[in-house]
Amino acid sequence: MKNSMPFSGRLEEDVSSFLRLHAHPHTAEHCLKVGYEAGRLAERFGCDSDHARAAGFLHDISALVPNNQRIDAAREWNLDILPEEERFPMIIHQKLSRVIAQQVFGIDQTQVLEAIECHTTLKAPSTLLDRIVFIADKIEWDQAGQPPYLAELLQQLDVSLEDGVFVYIDYLWSRREHLKVVHPWLVDAHSDLSAILNASPAYRKLERPEQ
Repeated sequence: MKNSMPFSGRLEEDVSSFLRLHAHPHTAEHCLKVGYEAGRLAERFGCDSDHARAAGFLHDISALVPNNQRIDAAREWNLDILPEEERFPMIIHQKLSRVIAQQVFGIDQTQVLEAIECHTTLKAPSTLLDRIVFIADKIEWDQAGQPPYLAELLQQLDVSLEDGVFVYIDYLWSRREHLKVVHPWLVDAHSDLSAILNASPAYRKLERPEQ
């Protein structure tokens, strides 16, 4: 995938301009908010804030690919496509965003690309950066009004990042019968975080993956 737009080298400006050029101003605003929130959370929880901001800015960069073309794009880019993604193509946008971040924006840090790739569903095991970008996206959601889970999520972030992340994961899990699909990565993330939160504090500290 190629880009004909000249880049400034300032990622947040380039992401915003790129999305606006492709008629996605709302997504541009959302991506900037998520990037800044991810940076704040990274500083709070001891993660690389530059990596967090980069992943946040780029997490929805695939918005330019229409929903009805996403599976075709995934095939063209030789991505693994799960049955759940075939049934609900919107959810594969996280994988497409990784490709665009790498090929168009030149992102080569594996941990940043992986955080982009799982920002909607999370996965297991997840890194500190994965969790930060995932939860930043849920705090700065792209719909009208305040998220119904937000107050509890913010309260639990004062306990730990994992407790905060689990609020949203469990919010989805409790409503899984009403979801379009239940992505296998979400299932794995729910099981993984449940095990971590049920373990002793010392075990939880040891089990936290590196950035």
